Amino acid sequence: MGMTDPIADLLSRIRNAQHAKHQIVSIPASNIKKAVLEILKHEGFIQDYAFERDDLQGVLNIILKYDKNDEGIILGLQRVSTPGCRRYVKAKEIPKVLGGLGVAILSTSRGVVSDRAARDLNVGGEVLAYVW
Repeated sequence: MGMTDPIADLLSRIRNAQHAKHQIVSIPASNIKKAVLEILKHEGFIQDYAFERDDLQGVLNIILKYDKNDEGIILGLQRVSTPGCRRYVKAKEIPKVLGGLGVAILSTSRGVVSDRAARDLNVGGEVLAYVW
């Protein structure tokens, strides 16, 4: 699998790092991953992330977030649309994740946005992932 699906790779690395209680996880950078991380940060699922240059495409250092009991803030990450099976929704069909507690991440004509933003913009698109 690996790099054939960079989004799945991103989600797996976050999941594994959080499971191992790492503070920071580093992944190869891309614009779509940056966009996904921006949403995770905005929605409070990660503390922060930073782009670091290297000789290749650069690296994204993600600072994970834990509660006071050292439990990871992210309970679940699910890849929805895959390169082999794309999932598209219309603006009216955008799913709610855990009754709105979670967030769906969509790739739309207006960029990569959260389900809430997509509803506000009234655009549909490809459902990349669910996070809760």
